[in-house]
Amino acid sequence: MAEVQKKRGLRIPHVYTIIFILMALTAALTWIVPSGSFERQELNGREVTVAGTYESVEKVYADEDGAEVDLKQGLFDVLEAPAVGIQQAVEVVAFILIVGGSFQVITATGAITSGVARIVKKFKSKDILIIPILMAVFALGGSTFGMAEETLPFFAILLPIVMAMGYDSITAFMIVFVGARIGYIASTVNPFNVLIAQGILNIQGNPQLWLRVVALVVLTAIAIAWVVLYARRVKKNPESSIAYADDIEKRKEHASNDELLEADFTGRQKAVIIVFVLGIAAIVWGLVTQGWYMNEISAVFMAMALLSGIVSGMSEKEIATEFVKGLGDFVFSAVVVGLARGILVIANDGLIIDTVLNALATGLAGISPVLFTSILYVVDNLLSILVPSSSGIAALTIPIFGPLVELMGLNPEAAVTGLSMGSAAMSLISPTSAMLVAGLGVCKISLGQWWRVSWKFFLAVSAVCLVFTAVSGLLPIV
Repeated sequence: MAEVQKKRGLRIPHVYTIIFILMALTAALTWIVPSGSFERQELNGREVTVAGTYESVEKVYADEDGAEVDLKQGLFDVLEAPAVGIQQAVEVVAFILIVGGSFQVITATGAITSGVARIVKKFKSKDILIIPILMAVFALGGSTFGMAEETLPFFAILLPIVMAMGYDSITAFMIVFVGARIGYIASTVNPFNVLIAQGILNIQGNPQLWLRVVALVVLTAIAIAWVVLYARRVKKNPESSIAYADDIEKRKEHASNDELLEADFTGRQKAVIIVFVLGIAAIVWGLVTQGWYMNEISAVFMAMALLSGIVSGMSEKEIATEFVKGLGDFVFSAVVVGLARGILVIANDGLIIDTVLNALATGLAGISPVLFTSILYVVDNLLSILVPSSSGIAALTIPIFGPLVELMGLNPEAAVTGLSMGSAAMSLISPTSAMLVAGLGVCKISLGQWWRVSWKFFLAVSAVCLVFTAVSGLLPIV
């Protein structure tokens, strides 16, 4: 009897597994890579690496007290690193948890969902206007508070409505996914990439906020134009849609969710929206004029959660329950940050980070700033496939990329911009992107179909992001 072999697809290990493997590899490198360090100096409240001051250090030496110091990291050091990493990243971990819990309370009020439903109802007779309006709303959410998995309910809400208007399922998917993702790519005050990355580099006040706003406007305009042109083409010729055959069955399965559209957008929910808008405005004001850091921003998010819960009529128990639920949803991202810091703990204890920085700075010396920032962007792009968490990528790369950018004579904000744009842009097509895979699943669109539709758009967005990353590095340090 012939053996039946099961086809095995490419399986990417869990993010935690990848990080632990990187810890072990980093420990092995401390035995191989020479140890050394740069001098540091204080500049505008930040500790910066001084170019040309690298000196090698022996792997085993005696300290000032005569005790032997061995820089080679072993098995116990690897096992100890996760705990030490979480302890060292506790400020960032706490920030993620507070923001996550707070946003869950705001979401639980139903204000955001009802607000979007009201927009759809209002412009249903002018169907083409729904696309730019909703995409702008989702983009603003992605750019300000990192709207991602929170968009999942909207796929199911908009799918039957958009299809009833004569568009295809891919159009519905685009409105939600591309809208939120393009905002995430052009993050302005997104706490999960921009603010965390700036926090690691001790950059206060978001000095390039104006550039990030320009990027948001440009990229959102490009995304809206692409989706509108696609939607018009499909409506004019439905058979041109790659999902045409599949949509025949989808139209039979789905009916317009009129009950949701007819639901009241209550005064309490409107009050929650006002609280949310005022909160985001306060954060922008604090970053720009007061030099706010994570603690202050956490306080605003906490205030937004409490006020939203109160004005929506939630009891204290309901507010607390939703907050705890939000903590649970964001534990994964928080732990990723801590574990990623564990890699740096091993590298720091082995004094190999500065050796790597020195080698990179020497090897890249003389290349144009634009080429350098492009390399930075592409690396963030590729790493996000393995670590599909913007906060995790920030914790993993920023401690190395930030000083490297400075050694190259560029603005360290380029490391932040390359991270926020690069990791998010790859999520437009990455098979490890949870939001992409989940959204496609809800809309019953295959990953192959999406790739065939989106690859040109991905390249166009990447080109624009490369330009903004280069500009970010070339701007003077404020």
